[in-house]
Amino acid sequence: MSKLDKLILKILSGNSDNNIEFSDLVKIVETLGFSYRIKGSHHIFYKDGVDEIINLQPDGSKAKPYQVKQVRTIIIKYKLISDAI
Repeated sequence: MSKLDKLILKILSGNSDNNIEFSDLVKIVETLGFSYRIKGSHHIFYKDGVDEIINLQPDGSKAKPYQVKQVRTIIIKYKLISDAI
């Protein structure tokens, strides 16, 4: 199992939303096929076929827990996991 697979499973488990590195969350969202732009500290991700826009901001080196939850919800709602694994 690759590091990326382990990160995705960690996010999907919901047990460690406080301990996800921001750079790892960005890498996962990019791997799932999202395009993005950066405006200041905001990393704004979008993808055809996904109605929601993901807006991520770092909290130091970590991702904000509520944003990890938003990413998890979108992965589950749109069944994006099969695209990456």
